Amino acid sequence: MTALEACPEYTLSGSDVAALSALAEELWAAGDNPADPEFYDRCWPVIERIPLGVRRFLEEFRRGEPAAACLIHGFPVDDDAAGPTPSHWEAAFEATSTRQQEIFLALCGMILGEPFTWSTLQSGRLIQNILPIAGDEMRQNGHGSQMLLEFHTEDGFHPDRCDYLLLLGIRNHQRVPTLVASVRDIALSGEHRAVLGQERFHILPDDEHVRQLETRDPQHPALAKMRGMRDGPEPVAVLFGDESDPYLRIDRPFMRCAPGDVEAERALDALDAALQRAEQDVVVGPGTLLVVDNHLAVHGRKPFEVRYDGTDRWLKKLTVSRNLRRSHAISATKNRRVLF
Repeated sequence: MTALEACPEYTLSGSDVAALSALAEELWAAGDNPADPEFYDRCWPVIERIPLGVRRFLEEFRRGEPAAACLIHGFPVDDDAAGPTPSHWEAAFEATSTRQQEIFLALCGMILGEPFTWSTLQSGRLIQNILPIAGDEMRQNGHGSQMLLEFHTEDGFHPDRCDYLLLLGIRNHQRVPTLVASVRDIALSGEHRAVLGQERFHILPDDEHVRQLETRDPQHPALAKMRGMRDGPEPVAVLFGDESDPYLRIDRPFMRCAPGDVEAERALDALDAALQRAEQDVVVGPGTLLVVDNHLAVHGRKPFEVRYDGTDRWLKKLTVSRNLRRSHAISATKNRRVLF
């Protein structure tokens, strides 16, 4: 087997950290909150003040597509100052103990493109929290723990899914690995590639897009839309773009083929096996940022034991689009960063 694609890495220098910290403190003092969609338009000019090394690293990752994921190490995170890992994403809303790290995440997202979110997830907040939730242990979502979170494209069901998924580590004492695999590292037969390039597959919204609204806002207009996409999904291709260097969309637990389409099922099984062979472990520890190219990579997470004592794994999440124009028709607000 050939060597797997390397994940580019950048380590912040002392001057990088000092400049980013000063910038975050300035924005925080001005009352700017990166969970608010308005933050990204109001604070756009500060991109020019982000250290050049960080900007060049992320710009090259975006423009050249050299790899399916990259890492930046060294963002300051104080375990004690962060406070206990919240018991639920709602419990993290009012906490300011990790506001500085949220600003770091937002600034990196702005280099890559246009940060956005879904009105169906975590009440439409731009910066979201990935942490274990009691009762979700066996669910296929970012809040599960005891079950393998299978390989998936982030929001793979949606044509306006993100181009980049950003995960910034706040706490990961157990060094729980995020799993990443690149479409460039897989070996498939020409027959399977041809089938996967045809619109013979259905990807449904994952449970969270429906469950959170059913629980908290059952009259929200996005709920009917998500149910419609769940109950009547459009057929899509799994591999698309350049046949010799394709992009990928998959979410196996929420996928189905047409009844009796054995050929499509076999091709999907072959792809799943190839992705598992290409699997790489990436530990997103405190102060480490993982950026996943959502067209080139799939990601997941290994099972882990949860303590529910305030010391469990805690990541901050942001999704970024290279072009929000394509989703203008489904904007939930005039800001266009919160989508139905």
